[in-house]
Amino acid sequence: MTDERAPYGTDADGMRAAALDRPSVPHPARSPSQAPPGPDGRTTAFAAPARVPLPDASAPRDVPTRLTAHGCWYPSADPAGAQVAFICDRGGVPQLWTGPVDGGEVRLLDSEPDPVREVSWSPDGRWIAYTTAPGGGEHTRVLCVRPDGSDRHILAGAEPDTSAYLGCWAHDGTAVAVTVAVPTAHPAPPDAAADVPAEPGGYVGHLPAGWSGRDGDAVLLGATPLAGTGAGTPSPPVTADATGAPGLRDERTGPAAGFGDGLSAYLIDPDGVAAPVLLATETDAATLRVCDLSRDGGLALLRRGPRGRREAVVIRTTDLATTQVVAVADGDPWIGRFSPRADTLWLRSDLGREFAALLAADLDPEGRPRGWSVAAEREGSGLELLTFALDGRAAVLAWNVRGASELEVVDTFPPGRAGPLTGPPRPVPLPHEVVSRIVPAGTGRLALALSGSQRRPGVWWLPGGVSLLRTPWSSRDEDAVPPGRPPVRPFPLSPTARDGLPLHGWYYRAPGRGAGEPAPCVIHLHGGPEEQERPVFSPLYHEILGRGLDVFAPDVRGSSGHGRSFVDADLGTGRFAALDDVADCAAHAVVAGPADPSRLAVMGRSYGGYLTFASLVWHPDLFRTGVAVCGMSDFATFFEGTEPWIAQSAAHKYGHPERDRELLHSLSPMSRVDALRVPVLAVHGEHDTNVPPRESEQFVRAARERGGVAELLTLHNEGHDFLRADNRRLFRRAAADWLQRHLTG
Repeated sequence: MTDERAPYGTDADGMRAAALDRPSVPHPARSPSQAPPGPDGRTTAFAAPARVPLPDASAPRDVPTRLTAHGCWYPSADPAGAQVAFICDRGGVPQLWTGPVDGGEVRLLDSEPDPVREVSWSPDGRWIAYTTAPGGGEHTRVLCVRPDGSDRHILAGAEPDTSAYLGCWAHDGTAVAVTVAVPTAHPAPPDAAADVPAEPGGYVGHLPAGWSGRDGDAVLLGATPLAGTGAGTPSPPVTADATGAPGLRDERTGPAAGFGDGLSAYLIDPDGVAAPVLLATETDAATLRVCDLSRDGGLALLRRGPRGRREAVVIRTTDLATTQVVAVADGDPWIGRFSPRADTLWLRSDLGREFAALLAADLDPEGRPRGWSVAAEREGSGLELLTFALDGRAAVLAWNVRGASELEVVDTFPPGRAGPLTGPPRPVPLPHEVVSRIVPAGTGRLALALSGSQRRPGVWWLPGGVSLLRTPWSSRDEDAVPPGRPPVRPFPLSPTARDGLPLHGWYYRAPGRGAGEPAPCVIHLHGGPEEQERPVFSPLYHEILGRGLDVFAPDVRGSSGHGRSFVDADLGTGRFAALDDVADCAAHAVVAGPADPSRLAVMGRSYGGYLTFASLVWHPDLFRTGVAVCGMSDFATFFEGTEPWIAQSAAHKYGHPERDRELLHSLSPMSRVDALRVPVLAVHGEHDTNVPPRESEQFVRAARERGGVAELLTLHNEGHDFLRADNRRLFRRAAADWLQRHLTG
């Protein structure tokens, strides 16, 4: 059930004086009390976040538990591109660091134990904003600190039961956008859903097989308007396709209502001089992020909606009127940008297509699109990352090509001119397989986070031309693992499901075995379901391979990277086919791996943990053991205990907890636990509020009550992602010990 995060945590992203003289970007003089109530009468605006000063927590470079084989990711550069703020786990937990791109000492800016998730350096160079997750859980807060480590304070998320996450900066650095989430009321009772209107025009396309409907209190089809979009004016539908033809509405639906968080997006002055300005609110929403502000502050680009139903929303900040709503792709939350004059909107979108492309809209002075055009696309590959040069004249595109990244730079032109919207692509050779983040680093330069099968995550920079350079403070390739056993480079496998659907995956062969020698094999299943298996170094896989066990990591239906139809193929009763995919992938591993059919195990995290529980009871004679990490075992208890925004996304993906109750019961591993015949290890973080620990506890308890062998490993001070080095190490070794004992003993 994770979204945009790496599995098992992070193992797997002279200007100041001049800035003070610039006029600030005008922002609407609004207060939180001016927002109207939501459509159900509940207040949708909440008390503005309060600034909370904190003591200096910076530290010298050398910390007591410094790791040689560390990862660095999520870079954000200062305006000159000379310094980079980034996340690094060299101290045993993801923390905020800064360092020069071309060498020199790095500095720890926040030595607190709360894991850091996002980083953003202000355009004027005076502040670094970042999010942390207290206790490693799902709730986050936004902080600001000076580049020298002084004046650290909480911007938002300090209030009890709230969570906050970062948006973009105003282009002059006078304000940063922050979204604050406050839990709303519980869902209405089931019979109340009868009064909920369906989407005008009905659901476009076919209902997934086995679903009774999509208009319940948690899965409303109509696009819920942003509060304050005008005098009761609903958000306009998408009225243009990718080529400018009128009348096309994307098949996906707008945000649901019923049990999401109440979200409020603010513009906050990091100096604490001006009061926070309320920009947008939504009730019962899964996400709401401010992705860009026009340079004059007149337009804002927001991303909202649950996974599978993301939308880009353009609003005018003067009156909060919505000028456009358009479907955008899942994945990276930074979906697009306005041109410097705000006459063009660039978006990464899969509107009306299988794979995400770069779309461009010609905007009128009020921010309304005159028409849409396709600026860049690839057959069979999706655009997964999009960023722009500081002057907006060039775009950097990262394409997902069968799980690996291909990077290119293109010049951009406004839609109104004759000819193409982008110039010829200039490919940038990559030293490793996957790009996870791209940011400008001064004029004509870039900073990138790279991962690969042979190294841990690191930050690289492109000083000009096409030659990427590793930052000296990122770990070297040769330090990825201890000497003596290099990482295994996987090779692709392409199983075919029993219904003919092509599947995909990566096979890791344990070192020292002959080409045709059968080996015990672990089928590892990623989370999401919309994540994708990528060829990046995994310390977990390295640990398992070192025990003489092969690993096959497939993308079953529902995974991303293979088109929208593949992502949606597990909706409704399609999830039963996803369970069969696991068995079909195991069979293919035996034929093409080669895996030993008598020594197979299944393992996964989050949704992959659910698939593990389910595979053990749907295919009880196939696997010798299983390891389920943070997995759901009963959809009813999962919906009761998870975070509101996760419940909303899950209702779209799995089914409505009331209207699809019978389907969800039949899909729940607990409904078939009597069929369990093999030992199972469950692993969970004690602070997991995404998939609560109860999900593992009840499955282990039920297995033991039936005489089965089941163990539960609870990791302290961890949430849904395992972020602390000692806990990650404990988890890897415990899982590998369990698998080795039951597959080779």
